[in-house]
Amino acid sequence: MKLFWRKIIVALTGLFLCLFLVVHLSANCILLLPEDMARDLYNGYSTFLRESPLIKVVAYVLYASILLHVGYAAIVTVRNRKAKSQKNSINRFRKNSTWTSQNMGWLGVLILIFILIHLANFWARIKLGIGEDVGVDSNGNKDIYEVTKDLFQNIYYVIFYTVLMPPLGLHLHHGLKSGFKTLGFYHSRGLQLLASVSLIYALVISIGFGIIPLIVYLK
Repeated sequence: MKLFWRKIIVALTGLFLCLFLVVHLSANCILLLPEDMARDLYNGYSTFLRESPLIKVVAYVLYASILLHVGYAAIVTVRNRKAKSQKNSINRFRKNSTWTSQNMGWLGVLILIFILIHLANFWARIKLGIGEDVGVDSNGNKDIYEVTKDLFQNIYYVIFYTVLMPPLGLHLHHGLKSGFKTLGFYHSRGLQLLASVSLIYALVISIGFGIIPLIVYLK
């Protein structure tokens, strides 16, 4: 029973994180605009996120979701591997499952590494004041645009950022489908549609996040 509820938590937090990625990618698309326009919009948007009481609550839910998703996903993965090993069914499991489903744990580790480095470069500097001071723009807002642009001028970070987007796409493609199934969605035609939606979603998110740093770097 505990394993069942852990899977439910993994599914719910995973779906919430999928929704967050849509919002996050939408905001990052501002970076593609001409610099003068992008700076004002991006910094104004960032200021709104920091100062809105509602968004602050959502942010705490986001942090909790990441921790719960990572923690319970790790527990579920370990328990499932032990159960399959005890039943001597690993060979049949590998034949009846995709490479992605077999390696969701490792894909998750890569994504976790990315999140930690991403937070260290953005969140820790902006929220905690670790590292170089963040300047302000002509409107008096913290110049988050400049922080982002400077980081995306580092070719090593751009490569790191872009290379880890395919693992994110694979994780999202399988995770989105699995999340709905865990919550009891088993309609036959609905599952076919879900598979297509999951693929499109994973491609848009991974390609979108991967290509924006390259475009900013080349600008």
